[in-house]
Amino acid sequence: MPLTARLPAALALTLAILAGPAQAQDKGTLDPKPLPPLANPNDPSTPAKALFGRVTVPSSGASHIYGSYAKGCFAGGEGLPFDGPTWQVMRPSRNRRWGTPYLINFLERLANTAPQVGWPGLLVGDMAQPRGGPMLTGHASHQIGIDADVWLTPMPGRTLTRAEREQISATDMVRGDRLDIDPDVWTSAHLSLIRLTAKQPEVARIFVNAAIKKALCRSAGGDRGWLTKVRPMYGHNYHYHIRLACPRGSQTCEDQAPPPGGDGCGSELDYWFSNAVLHPPKPKHPPRPKPPMTMAALPAACQAVLHAR
Repeated sequence: MPLTARLPAALALTLAILAGPAQAQDKGTLDPKPLPPLANPNDPSTPAKALFGRVTVPSSGASHIYGSYAKGCFAGGEGLPFDGPTWQVMRPSRNRRWGTPYLINFLERLANTAPQVGWPGLLVGDMAQPRGGPMLTGHASHQIGIDADVWLTPMPGRTLTRAEREQISATDMVRGDRLDIDPDVWTSAHLSLIRLTAKQPEVARIFVNAAIKKALCRSAGGDRGWLTKVRPMYGHNYHYHIRLACPRGSQTCEDQAPPPGGDGCGSELDYWFSNAVLHPPKPKHPPRPKPPMTMAALPAACQAVLHAR
């Protein structure tokens, strides 16, 4: 039975209150609760994440992207179906299975192609909130409906239960010392899946743990052009982060600069395994936290997106 049929309607329209950053291995909940109303949502100092985090459905109308990956929103979003022939949505209580139709179409096509390279199907993690914008927990990006996290755990040959989707952990691909992948869990199919994804023309970047990038560099062989798009990033040892380029003709979507040339497998990768990165000294004084982003920092159109029907 599809997950949509097993989820009560009220449950699908509520947000879970999650403690700490929402990472792939963090568990969801079987009993999500709606967030309490804000005392003064129109106060200009109200964090934008508190506003967008309380919106449980997308806006109607045409799809539009406003702003950049870490400072924006989108209208006319769609939800990735909980179940497809070659994908399943994980952590449904987070209500982060949303994106632009451009992203939904891409993920469905990628999932349907993945078995051709030996990957049975995608376990899809966080995409975006129903209208994007800053998230209450976790990601700084994922704001404009063209980012998605895909677990590095192969999809099983059965439909996962709701409890399994909320509770099972993604697989850590990185060795305990963080210097390389764990050979007990990393396979050639992981390489094939990431290479397949990077070769899609819509993909601007893929973020992985540096140890995964090292493994890809080592095993890529002579076909190396796609490695340019695969960038090392803190974390990302349980999943890989797909970032699409802005759709063609989208005047209000802001692309980031193209990645540097080359395969990224030289001295620039060595940096990620330096002592300063792997074992940074504790600061003498804890850094002062940045003030949360307010609506004033987002494109003006995000105000209308937030309040649209």
